[in-house]
Amino acid sequence: MTDHIPDELSVVGKDPRAYTDTLRPLHGIVRNAQGEWVLLRHALVVQAALDHERFSNAVSSHLQIPNGLDADEHTAYRAALDVFLDAQALAPFHERFRRVAAELLAALPRGVAVDAVSQLGARYAVRAQSAWLSWPADLEERLVAWVAENHAATRSGDRAWTQRVAQSFDDIIRTVLDHCRGAAREHDAENVTARLMRTEVNGKPLGEAQIVSVLRNWTGGDLGSMALCVGVLLHYLATQPALQSRLRAGVPDAEFDAVIDEILRIDDPFVSNRRVTTCPVTIGGVALPEGARVKLNWTSANRDAAVFGDPDAMDPQRNAPHNLVYGIGKHVCPGRLLATLQMRILLRELLVATASITLDAQQPAERAISPVGGWAKLPVVLG
Repeated sequence: MTDHIPDELSVVGKDPRAYTDTLRPLHGIVRNAQGEWVLLRHALVVQAALDHERFSNAVSSHLQIPNGLDADEHTAYRAALDVFLDAQALAPFHERFRRVAAELLAALPRGVAVDAVSQLGARYAVRAQSAWLSWPADLEERLVAWVAENHAATRSGDRAWTQRVAQSFDDIIRTVLDHCRGAAREHDAENVTARLMRTEVNGKPLGEAQIVSVLRNWTGGDLGSMALCVGVLLHYLATQPALQSRLRAGVPDAEFDAVIDEILRIDDPFVSNRRVTTCPVTIGGVALPEGARVKLNWTSANRDAAVFGDPDAMDPQRNAPHNLVYGIGKHVCPGRLLATLQMRILLRELLVATASITLDAQQPAERAISPVGGWAKLPVVLG
């Protein structure tokens, strides 16, 4: 062991970015109050993420497809599901996402404060994902309310509440599946949900529990995450007028996407993912037993000075190969292209629809607290 490992650290009530910034220079690995081993440094996070044999993704008692699977089972599901998320599959949805963004932005007031997280990010996430999945528009209020309750339950640490909220989302999904059942919808080539219902893995059709799990993976986490991402992106643009002006003047999609990725590296709202050791492992000088619960802290790893120098310096080209916003290895986030596309379209429409984006001088922004990152509340003024 190279340094003292403090026991039972707690991030409860703290901003995970600020807190891990203080821990990482002193410790590569720490143990939290829940008995989990948290990897803080870039090299350790990458080491564990790429060691699929000894750091398993099968961490939940609930069915989680595909992110909770390992080995051949994970490979088979990714092969069947990734075809919904590649560039060719997403091409027909560009205009739908643009219309969603334009209509939402047209309804927002100008010259007064709006919350970038709840009024813009959460609404856009719900409408864009519903457009992609062909979910009924009348679910919007129910989904927006679910995003807010899910954030509250997650922050509370109340497992019973969190489980009730998760079950309520599964109930929403089953409502959608009932809506999709019927000859006309089941054979609609552009209805992603209906196509998923016909998907096979290893020659066997997906059962309802598997379909619900996939849709939960595609939406449940992504709705809240997209809202947080929009908050992070708008805060950065509002406080960096030169970059805002450059993007407003127009840059190629690839450059725009690189800027999005780099902003999210600097302030990564996807804080961590879990693993469990399948055998005794030594990592960062610490011997972990079989069955140890491990967290890969992406937010901390993405700000490691050993890799990025000044973690707040914007350098997309230099930092892209090391950016862990969407993970690394075969468990890398399958929805990366979709998320980036949706964010780029929203920001482009926002920059077209406004002359300026500034922080509200009257209402302070509020950081999110563990277990999520980014901004809980971000009042901005659209000019």
